[in-house]
Amino acid sequence: MSAALQSLMRDVTPSRSRAPLFGGLIAFITIGAAGAAAFVVLSTAMIWLDTGVADWLVNAACYAALIVPVYTMHRRYSFDSDAPHSHALPRYMAVQGMALLLAALFSFVVHGMLAVPTVVASMIVIALTSGVNFMVLRSWAFARAQWGIVVPA
Repeated sequence: MSAALQSLMRDVTPSRSRAPLFGGLIAFITIGAAGAAAFVVLSTAMIWLDTGVADWLVNAACYAALIVPVYTMHRRYSFDSDAPHSHALPRYMAVQGMALLLAALFSFVVHGMLAVPTVVASMIVIALTSGVNFMVLRSWAFARAQWGIVVPA
């Protein structure tokens, strides 16, 4: 490229490549399991306090309290993302809503239509929902290519 054209181009640092798929998946599973365990412990402790608030509301509040910490850990460790929080967090929340709908759909199919035993059905629903969740978070909510221009070397 000529020096005149190159002088008109602004300097853009190349964006980092995507987080490793296998390492990101292991981190995703670990963080998800830790988040689920934290939810069980927190909601159980809060319900045992017998605050007078309905148990389902306590559960919902405990789940909501863990959204941002789990998001932050996924952003850093599962996806090694540099996406701005102003874009990634709303997308993360949208994916969580989609995951809830998918879990309901998968449950309907596995429990209702296929009549799979409860424990096995629950594992299938978790695996399917988590798999879709991981791929959508990786390709959309925490995607790197959307936040910077990749300059060929």
